[in-house]
Amino acid sequence: MTTIHIPFEDMKRTFHRVLVKVGFTSERADRLADVFAQNSLDGVASHGWNRFPALIKQIDQGYVKVDAEPERVVALGAWEQWDGNLGPGPLNALTATDRAMELAREYGIGCVGLRNTNHWMRAGTYGQVAARAGFVLLCWTNAVPVMPPYGSRDIRLGNNPLVLAVPHQGGPVVLDIAMSQFSFGKMEVLSRRGEKLPVPGGVDQHGQPTQDATVILESGRALPIGYWKGSGLALLLDMTATLVTGGQATYQIRQCEAEFGISQVFVAFDITRPSGTDWVEREVQNIITDMQQAKPETPDAEVMFPGERVLRTRQENMANGIPVDETAWQAILTM
Repeated sequence: MTTIHIPFEDMKRTFHRVLVKVGFTSERADRLADVFAQNSLDGVASHGWNRFPALIKQIDQGYVKVDAEPERVVALGAWEQWDGNLGPGPLNALTATDRAMELAREYGIGCVGLRNTNHWMRAGTYGQVAARAGFVLLCWTNAVPVMPPYGSRDIRLGNNPLVLAVPHQGGPVVLDIAMSQFSFGKMEVLSRRGEKLPVPGGVDQHGQPTQDATVILESGRALPIGYWKGSGLALLLDMTATLVTGGQATYQIRQCEAEFGISQVFVAFDITRPSGTDWVEREVQNIITDMQQAKPETPDAEVMFPGERVLRTRQENMANGIPVDETAWQAILTM
């Protein structure tokens, strides 16, 4: 694989051009292109340039509606239910995040249950948006089944990514985790590179743990994080998302010909209201400082807070260009 480096603005312009070509208005194309370019800039190729062609394919197949806008269908004070109308997942998720923050400004806490939407790409995107605005955000999604419940062979659980984000002047503290040991986007990238996972991430056709991403993708049997703990959490995230949104559960998504019409939850806290911005920043920094005083396992290791490595990657890629597989990039240029 040959790696080339693409400047951020060049990448965003390319995405924008393609999105306008498939029917987006320039304004919506700009916002969506920014999501994919920002994900790529942060080193999350699995939900940046690597995933962009999949979005265009879903648009062509009719699963993602270019012109669809989300709409509120139920209002219960600080909790609202919205219908995504099968619009682009990232745009729907940004709308839901903004609305959750608006509700939090009014009530102190705001919850938006978004149903009938599409893949939101990198879950951490919305945590970053909220944390930079001074909010704590908890959000998650259900998904097509990719894992067997712990102790079984049949695939029934989605990887159901979960995000918890906290504001911090040195950069948002953002935990973005799938319930599978590795996201399928990450495994697809490693499979194409011919690289192994650092630890077993699933099982092969014979039920044996493996670090081979290609084998896991073929078997479809990813391991849940924490074994029975991740299995249970994946189930409850799906269950809660279904109830809060009034949307589809994973077992219903499984019956579709592709992953679409999923359910997502966004809960924002206006965290500065009780004690002020200064207190929030001081306490967050005190917690980080205490954690980073832990002695590393090896002399060259660092103890970093969730999202800190992303901040460094962003700086490096902004200065040097975003590393991209040349063949994949040429395919995007021809779209």
